[in-house]
Amino acid sequence: MVAAAKPQVHIESVQTGLPTRVVEPDRTRLIAVSAPPLPEAALQRRLRAVLYYRADEAAWEEGIWVKESLGEALCFFPEMAGRLRRRADGSWEVKLNDAGVRFQQATVEASLDEFLADKDLPRKEAALAPWVDVSAEDPDMCSLLFMQLNRFQDGGYAVGVSCTALLADPRSLARFLLEWARIHAEMKEKNKTVLRPMMQYMAYFQRPELCCRRIRSFPIDSVAADGVRAQTALFRTSASAAGADLRALAAACMGRASEELGADRASRFTLVVAPGDPARGATTVETSVAADGLKTTGHALEAAEWSELGLEELTLRGAKPVHVSCRIVAGGDEGLVVVMPDGDGFLVTATIPK
Repeated sequence: MVAAAKPQVHIESVQTGLPTRVVEPDRTRLIAVSAPPLPEAALQRRLRAVLYYRADEAAWEEGIWVKESLGEALCFFPEMAGRLRRRADGSWEVKLNDAGVRFQQATVEASLDEFLADKDLPRKEAALAPWVDVSAEDPDMCSLLFMQLNRFQDGGYAVGVSCTALLADPRSLARFLLEWARIHAEMKEKNKTVLRPMMQYMAYFQRPELCCRRIRSFPIDSVAADGVRAQTALFRTSASAAGADLRALAAACMGRASEELGADRASRFTLVVAPGDPARGATTVETSVAADGLKTTGHALEAAEWSELGLEELTLRGAKPVHVSCRIVAGGDEGLVVVMPDGDGFLVTATIPK
């Protein structure tokens, strides 16, 4: 008996989403590394969000609107279109420029319900939110954020996003996506777009079959999925309870996450402290923090949920998502803790490797 062919993902277009306005020159955002050099594995730890929507049909024209609204949103979040650059002192920085983000359109050989019902969903979602490793040798050539518009066979669709944790924390990525969705809806309502970018699509209006040419195809389950088995727990705490030692707070979150997730506690972790202002503040990174010896009591941790980021409210084509998947992809044997200022306290993600 001939084995059934594995469902495929077909990449139909690969483009660059560019800001519609020029970014101010020489703007950078510091990534302060406490103990250089930063290992290459730290460049690949990333956030992944996939939002699923039902629709009778998802016309190919939607991809044009997505790219154009993405370009407008990047004007307000220029760091998302930036590139990493190593500094002489061993720290890094994000060069805020108009290099752009990678935007792809794809079709999936499955219905929306079939895909969501798959028991191996966390692994297969890697095909919907692509990622290309950041090169430690040539980081300025690598996109730090990827977005892919995926169409299912029944007309449903999913928006997949991957972004390095050095560029954006979960809260700042959610803010960016929510603002993009607002701009997307506004542009479609007003039927306005920038003339110059739209000119490149004139061939599609004249010859719609061009958008159906496939660049490459691959089985859904063939995408490398290192780090997708990592598990993450979220916590909140007040600034007074957190204290001045964020390393101790991170260790407490790692211990609590291990208990709640039923996973072995990692002996070491990487600590990322996000800035209050993602566009201008500095991100600090400390790798190989030893959990032993740090005070892990008295932090008054409260459990939090991914839904608190607000992505369940991200409306496209007049509809909210039927499912939202958020994940921190972290390979290696070190844990990862991201501390984010949040009002008068902190939101913390603690990721346990697996």
